[in-house]
Amino acid sequence: MKSIFERVSIRKYENKSVEQEKILQILKAGMQAPSAGDQQPWEFYVVTDREMIQSLSQTSPYAACAANAPVVIVLGYRTNDLIFPEYAQIDLSIAQENIWLETSELGLGGVWLGIAPLQDRMDAVRKVMNLPENIEAFSIFALGYPAEKRVQRDRFDGTRIHYVK
Repeated sequence: MKSIFERVSIRKYENKSVEQEKILQILKAGMQAPSAGDQQPWEFYVVTDREMIQSLSQTSPYAACAANAPVVIVLGYRTNDLIFPEYAQIDLSIAQENIWLETSELGLGGVWLGIAPLQDRMDAVRKVMNLPENIEAFSIFALGYPAEKRVQRDRFDGTRIHYVK
């Protein structure tokens, strides 16, 4: 639970590679996410190629911070053979959150860069990644060793809790 209360968006990274074991642990966390009908629609693309990361950083007006990340994970989802295709983006949101929390737990920093549901951004990522026709881009997650310190603010607001009896 600690990472839930300490996770922050990190947009600046040290010039240091991320160990393969940590990347694999992060991906395992993503795959532990629940999904509608256990359909597990996700596909994960781990990008370390500098040119491709540069290109990905230009697919959204908010993705520029990914340019200097040592690792970018592109999350995509299959559009075929799904039990509940209308829930695929929700399933990916849960997987993305798991990835983010595990990244924080491992002493790394990251930032979730939204791509879906904006079709122009999804298409831009598809083009850069040369994704198969049956895969839709969902998000870009830039990660690495943090080169900035940030503290999560307390977001608890008791006025938003409503008890129905």
